[in-house]
Amino acid sequence: MIHSSAIIHPSAKLADNVSVGPFSIIDEHVEIGEGTVVGPHVVINGHTTIGKFNHFYQFSSIGEANQDKKYNGEPTRTVIGDHNVIRESCTIHRGTAQDRGETTIGNHNLLMAYTHIAHDCVLGEHIIIANSSNLAGHVIVGDWAILGGFSGIHQFVHIGAHAFVGIRSTVTQDILPFVLYADASPRSINAEGLKRRNFSQEDITLIRRAYKTIYRQGLKIEEATVQLAPLAKESNSVKLMLDFVNSSQRGIAR
Repeated sequence: MIHSSAIIHPSAKLADNVSVGPFSIIDEHVEIGEGTVVGPHVVINGHTTIGKFNHFYQFSSIGEANQDKKYNGEPTRTVIGDHNVIRESCTIHRGTAQDRGETTIGNHNLLMAYTHIAHDCVLGEHIIIANSSNLAGHVIVGDWAILGGFSGIHQFVHIGAHAFVGIRSTVTQDILPFVLYADASPRSINAEGLKRRNFSQEDITLIRRAYKTIYRQGLKIEEATVQLAPLAKESNSVKLMLDFVNSSQRGIAR
């Protein structure tokens, strides 16, 4: 159902069963897949592609020109997958020509009210970002990560898969996969989250051993990675941690 007060550009491409609420605006270069619900007072513009069965709540702004001062109107993109829930007053900005040219949101994510996803961010799948959290440009968030409310993530930071970032956290360096980060410090592994996602007890034990090697033995990061190498051969999860450390550009939050 398309409400009579909605403004939809004739060139926008909407699947037949897309719903658009009162006073929403959908611009020229927007594509929206089947089953997606666009609530009232939503603005979707720019070169934006949205998949199937998403729900955009009121006052969200999707695909808007980013806030990078280098941006000069280039036709950069916003791409959103399937089955995402975008709550009230969320903002998701398009990419920049200076980076990947695209802001990407995967599938099955929940962005709670007033969250901001800046230019060139990449979000995986099954992520929860709680109310009023802000991601600066170029941030990457791995699958199943959870960000507590009012968190601020510095530009170029990577949040690893299955990580848990506590409420009101300020994150300026990369957070390892599986790590629980709160009060400006890594605290433990996200054991409860891993149990809920059916990680085996053996794998959780190996992840815990890897965590202690990195954070509890007083080793330099280079020394810790040497010790982790044999453990990574036993566990794909530990290998994920080791690969994450080796590829980190901002350094690991310790």
